[in-house]
Amino acid sequence: MASSKDLSHLLGSMTPVLRGKTYVFSTVKHDDVMPEIEAVMQFSEAEGVTFIADMSTVQEVGLAYEFPCRMISLNVHSSLEAVGFLAVITSHLAKLGVGVNPVSGFFHDHLFVPADRAEDVMTALVELSAAHQ
Repeated sequence: MASSKDLSHLLGSMTPVLRGKTYVFSTVKHDDVMPEIEAVMQFSEAEGVTFIADMSTVQEVGLAYEFPCRMISLNVHSSLEAVGFLAVITSHLAKLGVGVNPVSGFFHDHLFVPADRAEDVMTALVELSAAHQ
């Protein structure tokens, strides 16, 4: 399947899927021992390595964490060069007072949203997609 850069196509074709786990953000300094956890995302910054991982896993290894959230996969093959896709989505969610931490993978974009707002976000995304079909 080819990726798309077309904003209307991306918005109208996305099929958001709410993942079942609660995830959290955690970090360790570069000179600390890296925890052996399965993360859905790991990113190296100047201050340390950020992990997004299942909350229960992070708790088991005793790491501090923030932002209990749910992951929503948008399930449309967006190009890494697509312009405005996440901007439209995050702006739409901002109007609802929902903070979002987007992560782009090679094939799909994923949103990490507050756990207690996940159902609201799903409704908003389905409505946004329908408005662009």
